[in-house]
Amino acid sequence: MKRTALIVDDSRAMRLVMGRYLKELGYDVTEAGDGREALVKLEAQAEGPDLALVDWNMPQMNGLELVQAMRREPRWSDVRVMMVTSETEGERVETALSAGADEYLMKPFTREILAEKLAVLGF
Repeated sequence: MKRTALIVDDSRAMRLVMGRYLKELGYDVTEAGDGREALVKLEAQAEGPDLALVDWNMPQMNGLELVQAMRREPRWSDVRVMMVTSETEGERVETALSAGADEYLMKPFTREILAEKLAVLGF
């Protein structure tokens, strides 16, 4: 069975790049342009994706707010969340992880680095 991933990023270019990498790695991909759109897509699914790659800086609802909302919802507790962002300060990493993110990936990144982070998450 194919794994599923939700990419949440306000940059269409980033969604395309991440989507291509994930499809090459065997994932079915869904996209959202911000946290609110992601929540609508999550609500519409019977079960959450295996993985969510979430940008930090987005309009409407940012990535941190999305992670917090996802972690309040028991049916999404198994979704592995990776913050994918240009925010590199150690304090930001700590904040994201304490909010419920499982991993942190800094932009820019390669397919190989993404694959390594997925391996850390058990994929």
